[in-house]
Amino acid sequence: MHAQWTALILAGQRPGSDPLAVHFGEQWKPLVPIAGAAMLTHVVRCLRKCPEIGHITVLAQDPAKLTDALEAAGGVDQIAESGPSISGSISKVLEGGMLPFPVLITTADHPLLTPEMVAQFIADVGDSDLAVAMVEKDALLSRFPKSKRTWLKFSDGHWSGANLFALARPNVRSALDLWAGAEKDRKIPWKLFRHFGVWLMLRALTRTIGLAQALQLAGNRLGLSARLVPMHDPVAAIDVDKPADHAIAEEILAARSLASAGLFD
Repeated sequence: MHAQWTALILAGQRPGSDPLAVHFGEQWKPLVPIAGAAMLTHVVRCLRKCPEIGHITVLAQDPAKLTDALEAAGGVDQIAESGPSISGSISKVLEGGMLPFPVLITTADHPLLTPEMVAQFIADVGDSDLAVAMVEKDALLSRFPKSKRTWLKFSDGHWSGANLFALARPNVRSALDLWAGAEKDRKIPWKLFRHFGVWLMLRALTRTIGLAQALQLAGNRLGLSARLVPMHDPVAAIDVDKPADHAIAEEILAARSLASAGLFD
């Protein structure tokens, strides 16, 4: 039997007020309501339904503010206080032994996450040390043409993150150290891959390399195996950062609710 995974939900927000939270009159983005519950509540409910997940931890700047949202989802195993850096906060809880490996990382602004997405991602991690879930542009826009994403352009397609990351073994700490330096460049491919060397940066810039190969080579430089996991369900790429995302997510959740009630297929 495979070891159950530890789920880590990133439920903080970057310095300053978050525009989406302000739009909905909330102090914290994870508490923005959608389909009758806080976004964080939806994520926890999803993970509690996943047989692959044995432990759930939430990482946030002000954990006490999230109590009601977590209780509405049935609670979590532990809450840890995060610092100013995402990668630094993850490293701290890993080093403190709070997160048994393997670790699945997701975010509180991912209310459309489903147990099926989690199952597919974990299955496709395979024997890699580190894996990143992504969705290809054509797959998403064919279903949601109005969705606005940040696209990373490579020779094997244009990719958007699905806010699912796998840290399978302790050797991934070297990747977290690099992430600490690259965090601010996460959405600009050539700047991001500059941290892995000039040659890889140039290939990313000229689109003469696919993202899958780029991740593999970047992992090799860190002494670990890294894998791209293309998600089957393009909804995995829709996190909620803007009011337009919120409107799309409301529609999807309403359709799921009707489907679960058997009102339409």
